[in-house]
Amino acid sequence: MSMDLIQPVILSGGSGTRLWPMSREQYPKQLLPLFGSDTLLQATVLRMDAWRGEQPVAPPIVVGNEEYRFITAEQFRQIGRPARALILEPAGRNTAPALSLAAQLAGEGDVDPILLVMPADQVMRDPEGFCRAVELGAELAADGAVVTFGITPERAETGYGYLHLGEPLPDRAAWHLDKFVEKPDLETARSYVDDGNYLWNGGIFMLRASVWLAAVARYAPAIAASCEAAYRAGTAEGQFFHVDRAAFLASPGDSIDYAVMEQLSADPAAPAPAVVVPIDVGWSDVGAWDALWRVADQDAAGNSASGDTVLEDVGNSLVISQGRLVACIGIRDLVVVETPDVVFVAAMDRAKDVREIVARLKAAKRCEAASHRKKHRPWGYFDSIDCGDRFHVKRIVVNPKAALSLQMHHHRAEHWVVVRGTARVTRGDDSFLLGENESTFIPLGVRHRLENPGKLPLEIIEVQSGAYLGEDDIVRFIDTYGRIEESLA
Repeated sequence: MSMDLIQPVILSGGSGTRLWPMSREQYPKQLLPLFGSDTLLQATVLRMDAWRGEQPVAPPIVVGNEEYRFITAEQFRQIGRPARALILEPAGRNTAPALSLAAQLAGEGDVDPILLVMPADQVMRDPEGFCRAVELGAELAADGAVVTFGITPERAETGYGYLHLGEPLPDRAAWHLDKFVEKPDLETARSYVDDGNYLWNGGIFMLRASVWLAAVARYAPAIAASCEAAYRAGTAEGQFFHVDRAAFLASPGDSIDYAVMEQLSADPAAPAPAVVVPIDVGWSDVGAWDALWRVADQDAAGNSASGDTVLEDVGNSLVISQGRLVACIGIRDLVVVETPDVVFVAAMDRAKDVREIVARLKAAKRCEAASHRKKHRPWGYFDSIDCGDRFHVKRIVVNPKAALSLQMHHHRAEHWVVVRGTARVTRGDDSFLLGENESTFIPLGVRHRLENPGKLPLEIIEVQSGAYLGEDDIVRFIDTYGRIEESLA
């Protein structure tokens, strides 16, 4: 067997609004721990821990939105895994441009690795089974094929595209890809499942970097040209790679399927054969609340409950609490999700319609459409506990050895009380330490900075007071994270 390097590529740019209110634009579902303690992104990284194949596996290349760069890096740090690079997109352009950027980076130098392309927001209950399928995929990709992994369908599903299998490959548990099929209506989906030659399209691929670059240049030349220009003019900053904004925004937005795979599978003169490896590994794209309920652990009554919940005479329901007690009596086939700022209730078969709620919130300019009460920052996070006319109360948690920017505010003063840990405070020309149960006052217009010199998280309560309390009332002077030109702390 070939000893080609396998280069995982994790596509992490989705917004996941169908899992609102837990998933939001500023903190999408791949960053959430929907199953156990690991987030979906972390679980995708750890999936290859089950690898037993001969080929070496490189640290992953992640392609995602620049807005999530610090929390993405922090999630890698939490699981003790390095990333080869975090490629940062200034705006979403779908998966074909994302893979084109990753292939450019992966193919630098005299190498042509086999790319294992995985979305960051999927669940696989059987990672060992997935890795066994990847072994076969690696063999086929090493010989020049474009491999897609088809999911054995569990039901007639109208929310997925389908792969139609062609002729089987000799002596391999794989098939030629006959064609991609669009999302069908229910009757058509039932016929696909009954036929047995259709698989769900999971959006997982294996192919050489050079094969992708040649295919995208053939079938989507505008994407290929824009992404090559964006990569060549990009800049590296540690593990972050910033692509050139103007060049990347000139790229059309399109998926891997539409831009390349549909045309490749229908092209008699295609530069590479398209093949399918079926997998049955407890897969879900967790694309909606009903999908999450299906793959979650359920009790004897068909309920999946997490957090502080009490259920009485409840059946076939998903109940999630992120803080407050949620008590349910006599309900069936419902989704109930509680977050610190939203309670969402829906019929299970209407859960996908949550996008209509998000659209209405956006139209009303409600902050709940895009962001949580808890805001993550490269140094930690803050949670808005209470606010009113001329005051705002926050719980602030600063990671060990981290620091906020040296900053000042034109319109507000701040009171800080240390609840846990030790704080180093810069206030004007003074610098001093505060321990638990100690406090300080930051007057309006005074330069200040909060740092955590310790080995444990620092927790403080901040009370802001003033005529204007918006997050854009920040003037930065020094910032560890390069955010002098940005508007948020």
